[in-house]
Amino acid sequence: MEETKLKPVTFVSGRYQHNAQNTTQQIMLLNALKITQDPKKLREMIGVRTVADVFRTLDKIAMRKEYHRALDKQGISFDYVVEKLKEGIENSGKAGDRLKALAMLMKSIGMDKYEETSVGGGSWEDALIKASETNTRPAIDIAGDYEVIQPEMPESMKLIKSKEQSAGKSLYE
Repeated sequence: MEETKLKPVTFVSGRYQHNAQNTTQQIMLLNALKITQDPKKLREMIGVRTVADVFRTLDKIAMRKEYHRALDKQGISFDYVVEKLKEGIENSGKAGDRLKALAMLMKSIGMDKYEETSVGGGSWEDALIKASETNTRPAIDIAGDYEVIQPEMPESMKLIKSKEQSAGKSLYE
């Protein structure tokens, strides 16, 4: 019998659909796993052709999770990336490098393209100006004292909490 060699899961986009990043299907699969564990039903729910595609998607989710865990262990987070971008903008000796860092930052917040769109009869700039002019939030005295009023807990919630506590106590006895 001839052994079939399976292709590894990769994140490179190419001609083959199973190599492409399928973030939407991954999100749908995570939500579908809350309902059922049956691979055939999961295949139908996320809209893939084969059960193998379900398992490939699960592998991609696991790899993404492991990758993010490794980044976190090395101290690389979104705060770290933004901090380094800011340092690149502020400390770069070359104007071109500062411009590239600013362009990257603008792209990350979705402001890399200037498109005139009509929002309520005007451009997006007019909508922002109008929104800032109509900002009528009350002034809050941060330094002042304030009182927090705890809402009354319903009886049904008290009953649930007491059952959870008694169940928890039995685990440690």
